[in-house]
Amino acid sequence: MQTKDLHIVTVMQTRMGSTRLPGKALLPLAGKPLFVQQASRMKASRFLQTIVVATSTDTADEIIETTCMHENLLCYRGHATDLLDRHFQAALQYNADVVIKMPSDCPLIDPAVIDEVLSYYLEHADDFDFVSNLHPASWPDGNDVEIMSMAALTKAWQEARKPMEREHTTPYFWENPQLFRIGNVSMPGGNDYSMRYRFTIDYKEDYHFIQAVYDALYNINPSFTVSDIITLLEQRPDIYAINAAFAGVNWYRHHLDELTTISANQTKQLSNEYDKG
Repeated sequence: MQTKDLHIVTVMQTRMGSTRLPGKALLPLAGKPLFVQQASRMKASRFLQTIVVATSTDTADEIIETTCMHENLLCYRGHATDLLDRHFQAALQYNADVVIKMPSDCPLIDPAVIDEVLSYYLEHADDFDFVSNLHPASWPDGNDVEIMSMAALTKAWQEARKPMEREHTTPYFWENPQLFRIGNVSMPGGNDYSMRYRFTIDYKEDYHFIQAVYDALYNINPSFTVSDIITLLEQRPDIYAINAAFAGVNWYRHHLDELTTISANQTKQLSNEYDKG
């Protein structure tokens, strides 16, 4: 396969309607909305060609589209709850050969991690239909990169039936290894930080953590790395402590009875005080 000719479309799912932290996509971060700052970090990748912010047709998400226009970002508006359809339609509209899924709750995404996973996919494009760095996870939560061929995404879009598969876009791939050739990129050195560090955003504590990381690192290097963040947290345990109680919390916890490739030790439960969905 001539990978140099492949059109890579990165779909960043974005919405206003978070149940745990409403409007988190527009929270201010170093003078820009949070999802815009994430897009800037994604643009620092050596490979990403077309980045599309995929939001819903809900009225509340009109502001996402308006912000995209102001920030010169491409925007697609689609189904509110069928994220598999939203990714497929966005990729189709922008003529993707390869599709990267990236949620907009990863404002600390490391461009070098994107490049590492994408390089692996491109080097083995004839061998894999789907490559990620989170099945099994080893990177700090919030460095999610999932890559699939357009043909594989089309197959999943046509065949996935369970609400969980439609809502979370990619479970149909890794829950059906007999249908797809699946690859994974683990963190170097055999490290597994997936349950130790939390660089994603769902709760107000996550936002305060991300703000503190930006305050410490952004002016030094806007494309600061995973290693930079970990070094900072080793030096500043006060920053690490801001959202440490949520490390390991992810959406798997609600679907352990459905997921055959995920075990209970790959997620963390929360008290009802925090766990709204």
